Amino acid sequence: MFYRLLSVVQRQRTSRGWQNWSSARSGASAAEAHSVTLPAQAQVVICGGGIMGTSVAYHLSKMGWKDIVLLEQGRLAAGSTRFCAGIISTARHLSIEQKMADYSNKLYHQLEQETGIQTGYIRTGSIFLAQTQDRLISLKRINSRLNIMGIPSEIISLKKVAELHPLLNVHDLVGAMHVPEDAVVSSADVALALASAASQNGVQIYDRTSVVHVMVKKGQVTGVETDKGQIECQYFVNCAGQWAYELGLSNEEPISIPLHACEHFYLLTRPLETPLPSNTPTVVDADGRIYIRNWQGGILSGGFEKTPKPIFTEGKNQLEIQNLQEDWDHFEPLLSSLLRRMPELEMLEIVKLVNCPETFTPDMRCIMGESPLVQGYFVLAGMNSAGLSFGGGAGRYLAEWMVHGYPSENVWELDLKRFGALQSSRTFLRHRVMEVMPLLYDLKVPRWDFQTGRQLRTSPLYDRLDAQGARWMEKHGFERPKYFVPPDKDLLALEQSKTFYKPDWFDIVESEVKCCKEAVCVIDMSSFTKFEITSTGDQALEILQYLFSNDLDVPVGHIVHTGMLNESGGYENDCSIARLNKRSFFMISPTDQQVHCWAWLKKHMPRDSNLVLEDVTWKYTALNLIGPRAVDVLSELSYAPITPEHFPSLFCKEMSVGYANGIRVMSMTHTGEPGFMLYIPIEYALHVYNEVMSVGQKYGIRNAGYYALRSLRIEKFFAFWGQDLNTLTTPLECGRESRVKLEKGMDFIGRDALLQQKQNGVYKRLTMFILDDHDTDLDLWPWWGEPIYRNGQYAGKTTSSAYSYTLERHVCLGFVHNFSEDTGEEQVVTADFINRGEYEIDIAGQRFQAKAKLYPVASLYHHRRRKDDVELSDLHGK
Repeated sequence: MFYRLLSVVQRQRTSRGWQNWSSARSGASAAEAHSVTLPAQAQVVICGGGIMGTSVAYHLSKMGWKDIVLLEQGRLAAGSTRFCAGIISTARHLSIEQKMADYSNKLYHQLEQETGIQTGYIRTGSIFLAQTQDRLISLKRINSRLNIMGIPSEIISLKKVAELHPLLNVHDLVGAMHVPEDAVVSSADVALALASAASQNGVQIYDRTSVVHVMVKKGQVTGVETDKGQIECQYFVNCAGQWAYELGLSNEEPISIPLHACEHFYLLTRPLETPLPSNTPTVVDADGRIYIRNWQGGILSGGFEKTPKPIFTEGKNQLEIQNLQEDWDHFEPLLSSLLRRMPELEMLEIVKLVNCPETFTPDMRCIMGESPLVQGYFVLAGMNSAGLSFGGGAGRYLAEWMVHGYPSENVWELDLKRFGALQSSRTFLRHRVMEVMPLLYDLKVPRWDFQTGRQLRTSPLYDRLDAQGARWMEKHGFERPKYFVPPDKDLLALEQSKTFYKPDWFDIVESEVKCCKEAVCVIDMSSFTKFEITSTGDQALEILQYLFSNDLDVPVGHIVHTGMLNESGGYENDCSIARLNKRSFFMISPTDQQVHCWAWLKKHMPRDSNLVLEDVTWKYTALNLIGPRAVDVLSELSYAPITPEHFPSLFCKEMSVGYANGIRVMSMTHTGEPGFMLYIPIEYALHVYNEVMSVGQKYGIRNAGYYALRSLRIEKFFAFWGQDLNTLTTPLECGRESRVKLEKGMDFIGRDALLQQKQNGVYKRLTMFILDDHDTDLDLWPWWGEPIYRNGQYAGKTTSSAYSYTLERHVCLGFVHNFSEDTGEEQVVTADFINRGEYEIDIAGQRFQAKAKLYPVASLYHHRRRKDDVELSDLHGK
């Protein structure tokens, strides 16, 4: 199955579209291969002839781009694609990954008919086993999301498991999930079929041709240099798999692509005495860390061990991947797990232990998108052992990105720009992938954190806060406090508390929220991205007016909530901008927007101008002073009037705090609660923090973390970018029309799309849901991604949720759609449509009634009232 590559290529060389294909030269001599003449120029050059490169070439050619060259340093599909286990699985935790896998499955199903090349596609279905109740809950959550996507899936009994796969030992299981349309395929043949179709559409393919480096001029791809000459081009696509990291660094303008390879093992057996039928379901036993599929009547079984082996730390070790050294001692735990699950295999003869490299990324998500540094340089790599499942969909989305300027789905979770250069240290990557690979099968409960590669970026207050009981989470490499453990709490127990139910930090966060409501808290929010935009004339204002949706021509000192929109009106960034003076602006954005936001601004700003864009994230420590007594603390420390008359809401002043001067104080908290943000020059951070805590003692001050912030902002219906807002969300869809200068007649990116949407109506609307019949102590918690049902019909998904300690109920935010019951097409969503519905939130297959609100009611949050006293049906927004 894995070694038919030569015969397939040779068999197809005579077919139409392959006659002039220079890459089908597997039998050619080295001299012949070296004599190949490359075209002098092309629109696109793709590096990598595996499943990713051929998928991108296939989809670009389908979309009408013909001037494409694909280069492969060895033979086509002879890299990790050749060794792929060949399993297509749609059961994924991320919605975008489910969509990619579902598309791949459908594409591969019809590929044989389209190209005439046998791909070995067999619809076997998959069975996912659960040895624990928590694993079953995780499967139920996935099952709910698969169902709303129209992917058949069900939670099944152990009796059904035994019927589907009689060889499985089911005695230690508590349940399972069956996905009947999953499949197996020959991955190398799929890549060859994609290449064949691309070739017939005009793509030129050359094997045994290595890319030396990519040529760049003025931040734009201009061509590639290969070992056979140069090709001028406008676009370059790095699909080099495990070599993508080195290839990125070899450019004239180095590009950071954070991934690292580990050894991956699976075994092949001879056929069973009664060979397994070809449609035998694939089995995933994540608790046992193994997967099992039929292979020529026998078994193919591998897994993700707890102690992975990183490889290839430097250099291109192999042009084509060979089977690496067997290591039976290393594989023994997985073999033992296999024999426990299928005892009848005890006497079966093993043909081979395959050891091949797989690439992994720092966050277990693949990497795609355009480089933030070089326009026209695209990447598709780092598949975390799911390359076959994602290949078709990922290639399609990247091709859409190149052709249209954006993909048809929100792919931010996979975007290369979610990383910075800081995540590309070889040491960091080596340590992180040793954690990532086992995590593929570890149980992932909400709010888990990576343990490796930590304390990379820290606030000057890190040690001080850590000594006071801070528990940390990481965002874009930055340490941020989740909550603070009181001295009387068991620290170890809290760290090990991982559950889908009510978490052990519930009471801690409740006390922090209460302090924010009744006294004053301080939250270190130094991780927020901070930019300064200045000019010598009026150019800063002029360009920002075009790049941002709200009116920034405000008096000096005023703060504007606004967004950077794309041409479709979707949010590229949601931020706050303070006007420091006539020609200078201070911009605050989400933590993980640092690279993306910088790239967007640079791309749209004039190159030759007196405009200066500076990333000042590292220059300022940010303290969020939240609560009704914040004004008292700040008044004592500044000796300046902080009354609403002197310091109105959304206002920025530079002032002294304690001995420190030049503190940018803003009357906003990102939560809707009263208070201030203090942006402190980093050398003054410790002094100002100490002064704030000292003066604040008499007002009941305490530290708080991001979990309290989340609860506060969600109950106030504050949407956050990356969670509730994304590139496919417009201001009109989330109640932010007031943050858009549509009526002022000024042009800005996305204006035409918003005017059109205003005229036609919106097709989704961000809504707040208050769970009605949910028991916080006993029921599963909502986290995000839960299906929303309106009058029994699927209507959308939640985007974020938190427990409201004010309402004493769970609050979810999510988008409601209006799907036609007859056609399934989306229709306009009005406020009346939202208010007339009866809603339920599906949490792991169990539905809970919820009240839908389009706007929060301010009076609810001024008085603490028991939930029994609050008549939620009277809370309609005005």
